[in-house]
Amino acid sequence: MKLLLSIVLFSASAALAQSMPGMQMPSSSSQPTASPAMVEPDPLVEISGRTPLTLDALIADARAHNPTLRAAQAAIAESAGQARQAGTLPNPVIGYEGDQIRGGSYGGGEHGAFLQQTIPLGGKLGLRRDVYRAQQRTGEATLATQQQRIESDIESSFYAALTLQQEIDTLKQLSAIAADATETARQLANVGQADAPDVLQSEVEQEQAALDTLTAERHYIAAFHQLTATAGQPDLPLTRLAGDLTASPAQPPSLDALMDQSPAVQRADQAVHAAEAQLRSARREIVPDLTLRAGEQWNNELVRENPNVAAGPQSFASASIDLPLWNRNQGNIASAQAAVEAAQAEAARVRLALRHSAAPLIEQYSIAATQAARYRNDLLPRAQRAYDLYRERYRQMAAAYPQVLVSQRTLFQLQLAYIQSLGELWQSSAKLRHFTLTGGLAASENP
Repeated sequence: MKLLLSIVLFSASAALAQSMPGMQMPSSSSQPTASPAMVEPDPLVEISGRTPLTLDALIADARAHNPTLRAAQAAIAESAGQARQAGTLPNPVIGYEGDQIRGGSYGGGEHGAFLQQTIPLGGKLGLRRDVYRAQQRTGEATLATQQQRIESDIESSFYAALTLQQEIDTLKQLSAIAADATETARQLANVGQADAPDVLQSEVEQEQAALDTLTAERHYIAAFHQLTATAGQPDLPLTRLAGDLTASPAQPPSLDALMDQSPAVQRADQAVHAAEAQLRSARREIVPDLTLRAGEQWNNELVRENPNVAAGPQSFASASIDLPLWNRNQGNIASAQAAVEAAQAEAARVRLALRHSAAPLIEQYSIAATQAARYRNDLLPRAQRAYDLYRERYRQMAAAYPQVLVSQRTLFQLQLAYIQSLGELWQSSAKLRHFTLTGGLAASENP
């Protein structure tokens, strides 16, 4: 494509503006020195022939292999088990009881067994179970939040790497054109139609293009490994990504929709409910438990009217209850009240933090969308037309070579800015659609 081919020359032309102060350029009468550019090995040569990696495949890998999701799922199962345990009655107690075992002067002694059962009153078991069920729902909201964090990181990292990939494709074409321009300049110098500064300039442009390409490739390798680590698949082989930056991203939600649908906000609200459930349970703990005890004994004490006959079997029963005089669970109630206030403050903080992080992203999305449209529809076509006209006039000896370079430089700068604006557009859209959440490998918050 003609436009893409022109972009590639930007880095080489930009090197003209970065020449070192004090550099002595040879005069037009001096002979050019043919010093071939250094050839660096291509760090991406191994990816040729491999199937490109898609965003959907990376998200599927993350759902299956990211350890933070397994940790969040385990926390949910832990709360479910605790809820089941909290609603279970205490086990009965069975034991032996003896009294006056040695018999005394009557040769007696009482031996027997008893059964004791503690019965929690006031619905304390149900309230204790409600505490852990509320924590379980908080854990489910935590899992949903963590899923959004992971997908946000993967999508934004994917489009950042895809932007680098497109820049690499552009810079590789630039390197090829710069090398061809250098060879052409040398051939023209050999027949006296080019000066030494033209050859040196073309060599510098070739070196700069090669360096820019190598730098972008190294950045892509780092971005790819970060992407696969977030997906929980760090051993995936280096490969290209399958995607199209020029397609239109999904429209991100509005700020009001973000506030209503954010799983982080929902989790914070659920944490308030869990703290309130803990407070209700702490207040009910003041109700004492009823302890019932009953048993059967054998009384060996002899009956006076008939000294040869023991008193025999006898039964006993008792019921007891604690008196909440000194311990009325005051400390736990105060602690639970403080936990409710802390949870409410955290919910308010989460809402403010969401607004704080969403506001610049919304503006960044709007700016990137405007920039991309202006570059695509207005600036790039004009720059391309100007470059074509200057190049044609130069071929007709009606324009100077520096004018061609300036038009090239403008075109390449705009094209690279266009690619970057597309990358920012996709990344801001991804972050907004995932409620500005980040931290796909950070430990999920405990419910």
